Amino acid sequence: MENNNRNGKVPLISKIAYGFGDVGCNFSWMFVSNFLMIFYTDVFGISMAAVSALMLFSRFWDAINDPVIGGLTDKTKTRWGRYRPWLLVAAPITAILLIFTFWAHPDWSNTAKIIYMVITYCLLVLGYTCVNIPYGTLCGAMTQDIDERAKINTSCSVAAMIAIGIINIITVPLIGKLGSYSAKTGYLLVAIIYGGIFAACHFFCFAKTRENVTVPEKEKISVKVQLKAVMQNRPYILALIGQVLFGFTLYGRNADVLYYFTYVEGSASYYTTYSMCIIIPSIIGAACFQPVFRKLNNKGRTASLFALLTGISMLSMFFFNVQESPVVFYALSGITQFFFSGFNTAIYAIVPDCVEYGEWKTGLRNDGFQYAFVSLGNKIGMAVGTAMLAGLLGKYGYVANQAQNAQVLGIMKHAFTTIPGTLWIVTAIVLFFYRLNKKRYNEIMEDLKNGKKH
Repeated sequence: MENNNRNGKVPLISKIAYGFGDVGCNFSWMFVSNFLMIFYTDVFGISMAAVSALMLFSRFWDAINDPVIGGLTDKTKTRWGRYRPWLLVAAPITAILLIFTFWAHPDWSNTAKIIYMVITYCLLVLGYTCVNIPYGTLCGAMTQDIDERAKINTSCSVAAMIAIGIINIITVPLIGKLGSYSAKTGYLLVAIIYGGIFAACHFFCFAKTRENVTVPEKEKISVKVQLKAVMQNRPYILALIGQVLFGFTLYGRNADVLYYFTYVEGSASYYTTYSMCIIIPSIIGAACFQPVFRKLNNKGRTASLFALLTGISMLSMFFFNVQESPVVFYALSGITQFFFSGFNTAIYAIVPDCVEYGEWKTGLRNDGFQYAFVSLGNKIGMAVGTAMLAGLLGKYGYVANQAQNAQVLGIMKHAFTTIPGTLWIVTAIVLFFYRLNKKRYNEIMEDLKNGKKH
């Protein structure tokens, strides 16, 4: 293994370009995460039961395509590197799939709606996988310097938080403006805009990043051998468990957030105000990862601390609401988002370091394969979280665009506060046992440089 950039430093423009990749990802995936479920039920006219079933079915699809795409990225060989070409090819295709996913046909039969939903969503997930796995793996290929990786992930997370803030603030008004006569038109036009941003950001990322870590040619390695190597990688297993919990907690809550403000608080417009209150804390929280990491010298423990404080803040939100205690509610929202943003930066900064640990421990380096299982774990958590939410809302009598009963409102409130809050604390406990600190990582890198293995 060789680092073509001898000092391991990454140019500022490359860090910025890598951050723009996450901007693009969020203009696609956070739009899907926050708005697709309510689009399906309230605009497209699809039942909660069908949406819940789709979320679970799609994870079987992910279980097949995530490891396959991860393995293919490891085998890719072009003059642009292993991972960057995927951004160039897959991003525009995924943008088109995003548009088709938000193209509603409420006048179709229920069977036709469900078939269209399944096909477009599964293709969209595949397209996103073809972009996100090589994009996530690219960080580890840019440098092996642990501090430079922390800087790249900080840049990435700050850019992502800005993008998420913008999406959350403008999307509801934009849908209303562009779809003044029809919500389905509003969603479709927003999907076209966001799809264009998604593709453009990844083109920029492709153009201004470089893969400096050269991995020597090796013989074909079976999936069984790679899985065995992964199971010996304790830091990676903890990171993987953390990603499953992260996906369950984040995306389940994101799917609920617009329902919460629309039905529990009484107006979707509160969501825009909420989003404005959390954007600055998001950016500051992401930037705080580096100083906390420098203090603790352990990315897992840093993530654990941020997760614990996120959980405590989120649990506190249960006791307040917008109409009776707006100042406290929005203040707690900002504090929660501050800690969440620090965690979001830390959890993704962990994965590249686990690759080096795995190579040292087992002699096998498989960046894309490992990142594929991180992506799969995250999406399994997302599927279970959103499917459970949809299933419970359907079971207890959710009716689109109508006043909801007390049980449905209770589910929406708990899904926004106590359930994710408790799971954040569980996540903190898991990641507390991550022991690959900076000193140990540097020792491992020295061993690898000298050809030593565990």
